[in-house]
Amino acid sequence: MGNETEEAERAKQGTGRVISSSGIALRRGRIELLGSGSKELQDSDSLAEEPRRDKGGQNWITRDKDKFKFPGGGTQFIHGAKQYLNQISEMVPNIAFGSHTRVVLDVGCGVASFGAYLFSKNAITMSIAPKDVHENQIQFALERGVPAMAAVFATRRLLYPSQAFDLIHCSRCRINWTRDEWEFLNSLGSATLISFLKCDEDGILLLEVNRMLRAGGYFAWAAQPVYKHEEAQQEAWKEMEDLTTHICWELVKKEGYIAIWRKPLNNTCYIIRDAAVKPPLCNPDDDPDSVWYANLKACITRLPENGFGSNVPTWPARLHVPPQRLENVLMDANIAKNELFKAETAFWDEVVGSYVNAFHWKKMNLRNVMDMRAGFGGFAAAMIDNQLDSWVMNVVPTSGPNTLPLIYDRGLIGVAHDWCEPFDTYPRTYDLLHAFGLFSTEQKRCNITSILLEMDRILRPGGRVYIRDSKYIVDEIQTITVAMGWRSDQHDTSEGPYASRRILICQK
Repeated sequence: MGNETEEAERAKQGTGRVISSSGIALRRGRIELLGSGSKELQDSDSLAEEPRRDKGGQNWITRDKDKFKFPGGGTQFIHGAKQYLNQISEMVPNIAFGSHTRVVLDVGCGVASFGAYLFSKNAITMSIAPKDVHENQIQFALERGVPAMAAVFATRRLLYPSQAFDLIHCSRCRINWTRDEWEFLNSLGSATLISFLKCDEDGILLLEVNRMLRAGGYFAWAAQPVYKHEEAQQEAWKEMEDLTTHICWELVKKEGYIAIWRKPLNNTCYIIRDAAVKPPLCNPDDDPDSVWYANLKACITRLPENGFGSNVPTWPARLHVPPQRLENVLMDANIAKNELFKAETAFWDEVVGSYVNAFHWKKMNLRNVMDMRAGFGGFAAAMIDNQLDSWVMNVVPTSGPNTLPLIYDRGLIGVAHDWCEPFDTYPRTYDLLHAFGLFSTEQKRCNITSILLEMDRILRPGGRVYIRDSKYIVDEIQTITVAMGWRSDQHDTSEGPYASRRILICQK
């Protein structure tokens, strides 16, 4: 009983972090300022049980008394993540982290040291694991306060739009980009082997990377075929060279164990290729932004002829400039879409500003935040404008307009999801869940109780929930939250007590 009381008290203070099916209990540590003002997530977490040692000697995590520390080493970065990032910047200065390159995908991320150190360069990284067997590393990444998901390269598209990432990175990610890798397949179990073998078509996994990579964006690959001279490794390098040439990537620089390619800015190279060259271009009617249960395709995603997505402004200007791809969003709007975008931005700036002042958000130690119905990403943009030390996972429900490409064009991250299904993350990983109009929109499709139970699963002890919705549905939601053991209170919006919407604030 005493332990339960202590855990409840920690949760009340917003510091409770209990994770892992392996029984490792952690308490969130500080994000320390290291060096000359750089904010690097070399944070430390209290531990109740030492992890197993099947990654021993790789320096991806160390124990210092009662703390876990992440020095940014491991097999990926033998000289540390900071030096590794500096090497990439020196190899290709035009990458320009934090300016030209704002949104990054790290494949096979380990404990996400690559993404953690990129925060200090004003870039945000979606860290994904094609397999997550070493100490639940994605869970460690989320404990560090770094965006991360388990996302297997399999037979379906990943849940990110086309031209989402300015740079995609793979360091020892154990994916053979030119053909299926038996080691990778067998690790997923024999039940999936047959379906994976069907994917062995002209480097289909690298074609999926090509779909997600922004026009003019970079692919950085650090792997043995880049630098080893054994026959098998040189054969693998030759296959990679051939495939990247066929999809019109330019090898910008090869140095040490890193090779960096650049994707073309338009379709010219594809069009002038010999017609017999594989892989072919995708059909013109293929929608590259359709990702929910969409199968991978062994073809090259066409770039828009109008250049949309390829000429986004540099960061931070892109955060507030209406994206060109806004014109492609199918939605009912009574005013011009650009005006709607600006109105949403102003609305959330005001709302989040009021939350910061009235509910003291800067004192809550909010780090991992999810906007469950993100729209144009205005809530996440307002979090940045209000200088909250957090990141936002912008979720775009599949039942509504697909605004996910706009979110990435703004320099934010997000994912497509159907809230009638579970969200792909570990339990107790988010500090704050925000839902605007979600329940009134989804009540005819989904069971409201099921959505709330899923929110309870992914919310850490002491975590907060802010629900802004119709006052009639808020009453129903509050009844369920009380039954779940949450503490909840209703508040008026700025429109007053007779407005059609109410705000429900909950704490787990």
